[in-house]
Amino acid sequence: MTTVDATTGAPLQLHDIQAGALYERPSPYVGTYLLLRIDDRADGRELVRRLHRIANPAGSADTPDSISVTVAFTYHGLKALGVPQSSLDSFSPEFQQGMAARADVLGDVGESAPEHWETPLGSTDVHVAIAVLSSDEARLQVVAERARKAHAVLPGVELIWRQDCYQLATGRTSFGFKDGIGQPAVEGSGRPSTNLRERPLKAGEIILGYPDETGELPPMPTPEVLGRNGTYVVFRKLHTKVAGYRSYLRDRAATRVEEDLLGAKMVGRWQSGAPLAVSPDTDDPELGSDPRRNNDFLFGDDPRGFKCPLGAHARRANPRDALDQEGSVDVRLHRMIRRGTSYGPMLPDGVIEDDGVDRGIIFVFAGTHLKRQFEFVKTQWLNDGIFIGAPLESDPLVGPHHEPSSFTIPQRPIRRRLQDLPPFVVTRGGEYCFAPSLSALKWIAELDT
Repeated sequence: MTTVDATTGAPLQLHDIQAGALYERPSPYVGTYLLLRIDDRADGRELVRRLHRIANPAGSADTPDSISVTVAFTYHGLKALGVPQSSLDSFSPEFQQGMAARADVLGDVGESAPEHWETPLGSTDVHVAIAVLSSDEARLQVVAERARKAHAVLPGVELIWRQDCYQLATGRTSFGFKDGIGQPAVEGSGRPSTNLRERPLKAGEIILGYPDETGELPPMPTPEVLGRNGTYVVFRKLHTKVAGYRSYLRDRAATRVEEDLLGAKMVGRWQSGAPLAVSPDTDDPELGSDPRRNNDFLFGDDPRGFKCPLGAHARRANPRDALDQEGSVDVRLHRMIRRGTSYGPMLPDGVIEDDGVDRGIIFVFAGTHLKRQFEFVKTQWLNDGIFIGAPLESDPLVGPHHEPSSFTIPQRPIRRRLQDLPPFVVTRGGEYCFAPSLSALKWIAELDT
């Protein structure tokens, strides 16, 4: 299946692109992430050959509504498979270095520093990442078993990490907020935008081998069969301090209503998913559950943040038109496909004591520019506050908060400032990966020894 990009006329080869890079997951869903180490090159290539048969192309009729299998590799994984050094050198510098080596840049310090990450995350042992997601448990087990069998009889391939995950029917994360709203549409994907005010992104922002928003082709690994139709993938395991978050809000609110409002101001949405930009004073569950309306808004009519604070998480992560007046930043150059997946049991409603259970979010990003997409948003918009005129403030929900941090809520007659924000999210590990095309998987499997 080939879809023609309506703007550029460039064909988007959906039959060759892994579905996970473009398509939404089924909702609700269950899933599992597997990380593998390759100890024997021949067995590694046989693994890739078998994975090639079960990875989903974006043009498949079976995707994405029921099942999804995505395969990606780290730099060290491609090296273990015998990808030529000239090809390895053609990947982006950030991918070659790996996430752990860029921890200081990303703000992964203190509790979030690589020395505290889960083993083997961030190490050279992580070679292959497989994500299996399904709309029901039975189908997940069938496909997961196929993925398991793909390496079980290969002694030179070792399963070294597994993380089960899920999305509730409500679509809410461990913090209680509906997630997965605000994805950009991609030209040629066949999927319409949920925000009619935002035109679809050029395909080259997400998939290599096509023009991006600058009109140019993003730098692509060589040879072309390896790079074209592939994408970079950011994988991060984030532990959420839910009890600490609830306690912080409760200590600063006189009523449950005020507590919910403070939480909404920090996130930029009510827990239902209703955006403050549309419903600033009260929650509107009907709005929050309507995909035709819950992403249909801009921030330009709220320049001072009286409806949605300038520093709110959702506004930082995607300022939409809020920076248009300055003209210094093209927001479209920093858009990305973002997937958030919950892991661990939900903390029961009303509990504000930490139960010691690990819970949080598996964050996955797909795009063609690691530095100007994921790293820019993480460092310039989430970790810093210069672009909103508050250099000492970071994202109230996911900011590092290693130094005394605050969050400003504009209101009349006097603004409110929440002080001494603790870290609510701790990085437990992560990887920079590359999800190649179906053709590239075949090419890797058939490399000369």
